[in-house]
Amino acid sequence: PGLSRRDRWFIALPCLAAADTEEPLREHIYAALHSGDVTIDEMRETVLHFAVYSGWPKASLFNMIVDEQWQRIHTERGEPVPPSTPLLPLTTPSDPESRLLAGEQAFRDVNCLPYVPTRDDPYSGAGILNFVFGEMWLRPGLGMKQRRLITVACVAFQDAPYPILSHVYAALKSRDVSFDEIDEAALQFGAYYGWPKASRLLDVIEEQKQRVTREWAEEGNA
Repeated sequence: PGLSRRDRWFIALPCLAAADTEEPLREHIYAALHSGDVTIDEMRETVLHFAVYSGWPKASLFNMIVDEQWQRIHTERGEPVPPSTPLLPLTTPSDPESRLLAGEQAFRDVNCLPYVPTRDDPYSGAGILNFVFGEMWLRPGLGMKQRRLITVACVAFQDAPYPILSHVYAALKSRDVSFDEIDEAALQFGAYYGWPKASRLLDVIEEQKQRVTREWAEEGNA
């Protein structure tokens, strides 16, 4: 209890994709899709989200295995593979200024922060505001809780100190992930990526629970 079977996939899959364990990744993708716990659109959005937080080379293999297993499932069922969801029209703004404004607002909303990074830097402007928050976090096809779980797993297995803190904080402060769910997410993470890294994640979780509890009390929303 504490975290649904469906939500556990969004911890397990990024862990397996990052660990270069091709056969376990293959079988987990198959099981997630075959069971109906994860739709093909959700799986493809998971790959994109993973690519941003863990890198395109590993995501490339992840994506190829998704295609392979989607084909396998339909071959077993004697059905043709259905066409992919069209990319266009995009649901995010095409106008550059509107896109950056949307990215700035999404940055605030996702991170639960009152400020945004500068536009006039390739990393934070073109990358963070234009694409990561101006496109990826706003894309349909995957819920906010699932995106948060993928992100927490990715920053945890990369030992990224500030991103672990900031993304655990935002997941809890936003109430997209409950205290019980984040505890179970850490347990799921430990089973798939090892207890030493999970121990660090748990330490951050406990710190951020206390932080958001204080903030909620100060805001009168506890």
